[in-house]
Amino acid sequence: MEDKKVTVEEMEALLAGDFRRFAEQMAAAMNEAKAGSIIADSELPVFEASGEFRQQAFEKALGLVQVKHEAFSPSAKPDAEQGNQGGPACDDQR
Repeated sequence: MEDKKVTVEEMEALLAGDFRRFAEQMAAAMNEAKAGSIIADSELPVFEASGEFRQQAFEKALGLVQVKHEAFSPSAKPDAEQGNQGGPACDDQR
């Protein structure tokens, strides 16, 4: 199951473009704010951009986890890890 974990490197590669867009939106909001009201003018656009980035990041992370789980084959376990090995059957049918 260890190989199904999402790595930081995978997330960085997956989100590089999204993070760049977020940084661009944040920089634009800060640069468009009027002097003396930077917080008031930039807070909402930055909040909205961060929400969009958060949603995209979460959706991509879920997609990555789903792909990893679909690639997992339960029959790939060694025989010793599968089923009952030599003891009585759980349902007493064998």
